[in-house]
Amino acid sequence: MKCIQFIHHHKPIRTALAVLALAALPAGAVSVPAYAAQTAGTALAASCPTGWGSLPEASTYQGWGQLTNVRTGRHTCFDRIVFDVQGKPSWFRVHYVKDFYTVGEGKLIPVRGGAKLEIILSVTSFDSDDGVPSYDPANYNELANVHGYRTFRQVVDEGCFEGETAIGVGLRARLPFRVFTLSGAGNTSRIVVDVAHRW
Repeated sequence: MKCIQFIHHHKPIRTALAVLALAALPAGAVSVPAYAAQTAGTALAASCPTGWGSLPEASTYQGWGQLTNVRTGRHTCFDRIVFDVQGKPSWFRVHYVKDFYTVGEGKLIPVRGGAKLEIILSVTSFDSDDGVPSYDPANYNELANVHGYRTFRQVVDEGCFEGETAIGVGLRARLPFRVFTLSGAGNTSRIVVDVAHRW
């Protein structure tokens, strides 16, 4: 849904056993013994971040900017969604909801997955001076291709209103997440949301 505007306003971790097992294989062999793969998998699981939760998160600062891109990525322990912003780090609120609705119209947005994570950003997706979109995806119901992701199932644009943009992420299940911001080059920043693969 397009923005409603108002002009008046890792590398893989390997254990010593896995490395030794690989070194012992004949030239051209590609399989890893079962015990080595299990040991490596245990090490990966043990190295995943802990302490995340599923309760709402919000920033304590105010900011303003323009959304310029939405990107996703797969990682060993979590799926990630990144919001590129032209401007300083902006206010956000991230929380689980029962359903997604279009901003302003209130129409239900069907989404794949067993849980729904709503991300509200204090950024617009258009230039307030001339109304030209700063972020205008080809498909508002599929902002990113998340086919094959372990946690993400769909990313949708709910719309924007009065300087806020709402994004919905369909997930496999209600899982723990974290949110943080990063400063970029020049007057740019990023808002990052990671959702774990498991509890």
